[in-house]
Amino acid sequence: MANFPRCLTKSLMNGGAFRPGSSTTMANKDRTLQLAEQLVLDLSNPYVRENALCELSKKRELFQDLAPLLWNSFGTIAALLQEIVSIYPVLSPPNLTLVQSNRVCNALALLQCVASHPDTRMLFLNAHVLEYIYPFLKITGESEHFDNLRHTSLSVIGALVKVNDTEVTRFLVSTETIPLCLGVMERGSISSKTVAILIVHNILSDDDSLDYISTTAERFFPVGRVLAKAVAALAEQPSLWLLKHIIRCFLLLSYNPRACDALRSCLPDMLRDITLSRHRRYSCLREDEDPATRRWLMELLIKVQGPRFAFQAGGAYEHTMVHTELVSLFSHQLPFY
Repeated sequence: MANFPRCLTKSLMNGGAFRPGSSTTMANKDRTLQLAEQLVLDLSNPYVRENALCELSKKRELFQDLAPLLWNSFGTIAALLQEIVSIYPVLSPPNLTLVQSNRVCNALALLQCVASHPDTRMLFLNAHVLEYIYPFLKITGESEHFDNLRHTSLSVIGALVKVNDTEVTRFLVSTETIPLCLGVMERGSISSKTVAILIVHNILSDDDSLDYISTTAERFFPVGRVLAKAVAALAEQPSLWLLKHIIRCFLLLSYNPRACDALRSCLPDMLRDITLSRHRRYSCLREDEDPATRRWLMELLIKVQGPRFAFQAGGAYEHTMVHTELVSLFSHQLPFY
């Protein structure tokens, strides 16, 4: 263990999955620690790097503080970036193989570990490591290994925004992150679209980031347009989970006065139609199926169209249903989570 700083070695031991209590436990912990350190060292050796990438990506959850070890050990981050850069030539034209995709995804998984750790998160951002990952979000290949690459790249960004850190979201909103996530929402698979919209949602949850996006039409309308297209696409490829988060994103936008004014002209007609919940594929909008999502939609419509929007719905039954929901909504606001 002489190749690593003592503080990192101690941190890795304390954060491991094993706990002291017997000589056997300590021996197992020592062996696991030695294996982790050897695998990190192997990342700098091109001849054994592929195996080290595979083993570390599979075992990364065993160590609470693997991220500082990866970040502070000499040459390790450079080796991971070398893996990323090495496949740029096969992105366009798209000639990426499954083996290449799996290998670079293992490298990205380790960077995701670094991005999610509180001690390395801002170091990761300030080093602009994301600039190396952004090209993977621009690829147009539709095969499974291309989509795995997109999904894993998005997961690195997702690890950054998961903690709702204002400093992180402010950093991301000033980069290509939102435009690239919007691009994935237009051409990616359901799984990639899901991660992309979660990233957009978490950024919109920050008040300063929401204000930044809503300040000019050039920033707001690309977001609104892609969200509207995502709603329309659900008619052919339904995803209740994705629909729920699209509604949440529209609701967050409505909290900004400028954005709310703009939504009056660009909110999708499908969401304005309060009879949508009658369709089986959109059962999540029924009060008895998913009251939270139904209330988010009702709150959105109230903000955008005003309390009188119910009179545009048509049908006495719908009028009664909407009136009941409005009374319920105003009497106790559901927490937004």
